[in-house]
Amino acid sequence: MDLNQIATHPLQTSAWMNFRKAWGNEILTTKWGIITVHKIPFTKYKIGIFEKGPALTRVQLLELRKLAKENNLIFIKLEPSFAKTTEGQAQLIKLLRNSGCVRGRRLFTPTTFWVDLNLSEEELLKGFSSKTRYNIRLAQRQGVKVVEDNSDKAFEKYLKLTFETAKRQGFYAHTEKYHRLMWQYLKPAGIAHLLTATYRGEVITAWILFVWKDFLYYPYGASTDKYKNVMANNLMMWEAICLGRSLGLKTFDLWGREEGKGFTRFKEGYNPKVIEFIGSWDLVINKPLYYLYRIAEGLRWKFLRLKARL
Repeated sequence: MDLNQIATHPLQTSAWMNFRKAWGNEILTTKWGIITVHKIPFTKYKIGIFEKGPALTRVQLLELRKLAKENNLIFIKLEPSFAKTTEGQAQLIKLLRNSGCVRGRRLFTPTTFWVDLNLSEEELLKGFSSKTRYNIRLAQRQGVKVVEDNSDKAFEKYLKLTFETAKRQGFYAHTEKYHRLMWQYLKPAGIAHLLTATYRGEVITAWILFVWKDFLYYPYGASTDKYKNVMANNLMMWEAICLGRSLGLKTFDLWGREEGKGFTRFKEGYNPKVIEFIGSWDLVINKPLYYLYRIAEGLRWKFLRLKARL
């Protein structure tokens, strides 16, 4: 089976599967996409994650339940790439509940932003907030330059800025090894692209974008606090939009949205459409172990958030 023929999201592609294998995950391949398998330490049990897959049918859910039992999975986490605005959303949620699924801890934010790349540059700019347009022009006047640079040197700068940003903002970031492997597999596949913003000869912002089918995605971004007043991130977002249009893509998925967060307010300035997904659902196979796992999972994330702030 050619995964790339059925994949509607970068996280369901052959390149992503090979990256996750290199990272150490076992992969279960189904007729509808890939499931990454994650071992529960000191036990024979595992969990499965089926992220950004299709809207599942009753027959498919029964097959997934059978697959889970055969592979000692206590549950499979499902996060379909299925928007609430899509017809049939209520029926799908009813089906999930009737099939033994419960609401699970999310991997992705339940809502995201989409920018319509079919609009002209003039139409896009007109829709931006006045503050956003001003900041884009300010960055241009200050001499900030944004280019696509997929070189090793640029990637090393991206890594440095990523961990600088994580420490400054106190959030959990993937390890250096994770980022390197992701880049190693997704760059040659034509999925991952690196944009840098340079000011006074120094890279001050670096973003990794994903390209798949008609979509552009913004999964990773990092910047220094050193020259924040030159508004490089505003120009970076605009140049990313222009890149998507130049590639003939139709939609720019800004990847995440959370009420009240600074990055959400930043993205709102680009007049995106709010898209809500049906959320995270756990197909529970072993109920006692599942609820023990949920308790341990909650404690683990409290520890990671505390560690990120130190």
